[in-house]
Order: sequence, then C-alpha cells, then structure tokens
Amino acid sequence: MATAKTKRPDEDVAPSHGWVTQPPSRAAILFNDGYPSNALEAGKFFPATQGGLTDPLQPADIPSDTPPPDGKIASAGYTHGGAPQLDEVREWKKVDLISGGELKVVWNFTQQHKTRRYNYFVTKNDWDPQQPLSRSQFEAVPFAKLEPNGDTPYWELPDPSPQEPVQHTITLPQREGYHVVLGVWEVADTGNAFYQVIDANFS
Repeated sequence: MATAKTKRPDEDVAPSHGWVTQPPSRAAILFNDGYPSNALEAGKFFPATQGGLTDPLQPADIPSDTPPPDGKIASAGYTHGGAPQLDEVREWKKVDLISGGELKVVWNFTQQHKTRRYNYFVTKNDWDPQQPLSRSQFEAVPFAKLEPNGDTPYWELPDPSPQEPVQHTITLPQREGYHVVLGVWEVADTGNAFYQVIDANFS
C-alpha cells in the first residue's frame, strides 16, 4: 500500500509577507498598508546579530539568515520601495497606549507562512529617541512571546491560509512617555522574520 509522502524541511519553501495593521505600525502609516509594509524581512532571533543559528525550541526549523543591523531594525535592512525611510529619526505619528494594560495586535498577510513565534520588545526606560533604533535601545528579552505551534516540526503543520489576520492580546510593560514597540514574526520554514515597529505614547 502506498503511503503519503511526508514533507521535508527543504521542500516547498515559498515567500510570505505580513505586517501589523493594528495598532498601525510605522510601516503601515508611512506606506498606507501597501508595499513595502509587508516585505520587511530579515534573519530571525532578534536581538541576535549573526546568521546560521538554529531555533532553541525546534532545531529542525530552517536556520536563521542574518538579522538586520543596528540602525536598520525598523526597515529590517530592506532597501526597496522607500523602506529605508522607516529608520529615520523623525517625529513619527504615535498611538496612545496604557502602561501595563492590554493591547490588541493584528497582523495581516498577503501570504502567510508556518509560524514558530511572535516576539514583542520595547525600548528601555532610558532610551534616546534622537538616536537610530539599535539593540542597545531595546530590552534584550521580549515582554511578550507567543508560540502558537509549540515545538511541532513545521512540515507536520497544516498549510496556513493566506490573507488571514492573526490577532494577539498582549500585556504591555510599565512605561511612561514615548517608547517603541517592536513586533517580530519568526517564520519556521525559512530563515527569516518580519519586523514591525510601533511608535507609542504610554500613559
């Protein structure tokens, strides 16, 4: 009797694109939810700086490509479609957030991928808004981490539906004034993650 073929990690690796629409990310505001809001992609495992790392939860995932360098975190180092503007130090439009409160985050996709996790980082209390975003400006540990697929090998997961929003409700850290929230969607079946920056006033 013939058996169904099991999909292996090196098969059917397709492109995927996603971005934060609620609250509106810097990319969604600047590009009105269009290209290149959904293409801000670079290596995963922020705040790591090197590529080739394997996932600590599921080592069979595709190893990481090179994460974006400091100063290019908001654009994920993406150079097309005006994306470098995202890294500029300027007066960005901000959303109002409640310190320690709950936040609903919505990711939209033009093409979804098999997910390992979503990480959310925030800038340190003493960060300097007059400097480009760098790893030293962010807390090294995410204040929220969501791993919806656990450690299941990605080739055993069902194919995700494209253009299906994903909603998270996360608890915000204690902050006051202007801070930046960084959302990172880490993909299991490629070496990349998608980077989204939200400028916020905490009260």
